[in-house]
Amino acid sequence: MSSQDHLFANPLPAGLGALAMACFGFFALLSGKVTHDAAPILAAWLIGGFFVQIVVAVIEFRDKNLPGANVFLVFSAIFMLTGALSVSAKYFLHKAGMPFDASIEGWLWLAITLWICIVLPCFLKSPKILFILGSFLCIALFCLISLDFGVVAGRAMIAKTGAYSLLIAGSLAIYLAGAISLNTHFGKQILPITTPFIK
Repeated sequence: MSSQDHLFANPLPAGLGALAMACFGFFALLSGKVTHDAAPILAAWLIGGFFVQIVVAVIEFRDKNLPGANVFLVFSAIFMLTGALSVSAKYFLHKAGMPFDASIEGWLWLAITLWICIVLPCFLKSPKILFILGSFLCIALFCLISLDFGVVAGRAMIAKTGAYSLLIAGSLAIYLAGAISLNTHFGKQILPITTPFIK
């Protein structure tokens, strides 16, 4: 697709910025840097991220970027909006002393994680950093699934692995967002973007 076929500028930096925000927020919660009383605030921020990523998905669909569009659509709906609703529901149910079984989320996250893993190879044709970012997200999600399924042995290590995988993924997202923005704006390479694993 030639540059004149694009109606909009590249939305990827905005989508990556929202992803980084969610990764950092979940890192803080999962690592114990904040208590679960922060859940309603995290939910509010995730709703903001939902709006950013849904716009990114629509623009990516317009530009016929099937992998990017689908990933941002799923991330907007599941990682952001459903994540916000879920952490809010669990928080308020817990505060109300009402019983609930959050283990269902393990099954739901398993489906989404398997979907992400099966589309991840599409990003081998993107900059390496994007594929690596996706790989860290998959690691974090498998850790979350284990926690949701109630794995007891090694629970602290699983939570720590998931938390730091999210922190790394979020940091890579910030770098890539900055590199795309700066390089595009200045018309030259300010920050290097890695070549794809597959041309």
